[in-house]
Amino acid sequence: MTMLERLGLGLLHRCDPETAHGLALRALRMGLTPTPGPVTSTRLRTDLAGMSLPNPVGLAAGFDKNAEALGPLSRAGFGFIEVGAVTPRAQPGNPRPRLFRLSEDRGVINRFGFNNEGMEAAAARLANRPRNAVIGLNLGANKDSADRAEDFARVLAHCGAHLDFATVNVSSPNTEKLRDLQGAEALMGLLKGVMEARDWLPRPIPVFLKIAPDLSDTELSEIADVARVSGVSGIIATNTTLDRDGLRSDARDQAGGLSGQPLFEKSTRVLARLSQLTGGGMPLIGVGGVGSAEEAYAKIRAGAHAVQLYSALVYEGLSLVSDIANGLDAALEHDGFASVAEAVGTRREDWL
Repeated sequence: MTMLERLGLGLLHRCDPETAHGLALRALRMGLTPTPGPVTSTRLRTDLAGMSLPNPVGLAAGFDKNAEALGPLSRAGFGFIEVGAVTPRAQPGNPRPRLFRLSEDRGVINRFGFNNEGMEAAAARLANRPRNAVIGLNLGANKDSADRAEDFARVLAHCGAHLDFATVNVSSPNTEKLRDLQGAEALMGLLKGVMEARDWLPRPIPVFLKIAPDLSDTELSEIADVARVSGVSGIIATNTTLDRDGLRSDARDQAGGLSGQPLFEKSTRVLARLSQLTGGGMPLIGVGGVGSAEEAYAKIRAGAHAVQLYSALVYEGLSLVSDIANGLDAALEHDGFASVAEAVGTRREDWL
């Protein structure tokens, strides 16, 4: 982290967290953040569900909800970028305050509730996206929708021509009853509609399913079965947790989903179990608590084909992205792996 970045983070942490989030996006658009360009090597280049990535370190959904900073994010060192979540109609989300830093725990709690400008605004920006980046969209449902399952398909149909991948997000804890769609029967119906919309796109793209970390082993087994049958390209494990065990920060009891460092072990165990359930044959993206090259490498060796991060940027800044990618390259070389793919799942048993 440069001195300028350290100063910038210090100033942002003096602001309300949501205000700071907005300022960070503005700084990106103004070119005031590190943009090292592509970070890659022969070891880091990898395939994810048919997509060629320069490195396996991605940006998780939630940072750029409305696809406002695609250009600068594409130059920030990420191997792939996920924006959103986006719903058919614009919606304000939950009342503020709805974002909380847990500095002592290196975590974040949010209860945004899918605040976004809607699919029309997102599609207009995605149409002008940089073509040299891998960009996906997190699909969401409106809070007051009469048919939430249809909402996911509508967003994909409207925006899909401008995407490299899409994610079905049924795991946010901040929209009432949304997680109910993770049940096997409801999930199968939802994914059927989404995959039909995907098949009508000019260029069918990979579709991922993002799940919660707070699932029983039976529920994970059912989701793995549904994922295989439905034809989705892979699973993102995991979204935020409702668990508050072991937290020290004053904001620990705020309602919402917890992300960041406290989620690392829980999400990695879910990831490893999914890798076991799918026999390592389905692409998995590991998310939750990735804040260093060591943690990214641990996710990969637990079964992830790629990783995503977001909350760690709150504490470490955007230069963390290239630090993780370069550190991951060094770790692969040290252990004698010629590629990311060779390392996937090689320490899975440690997490089961």
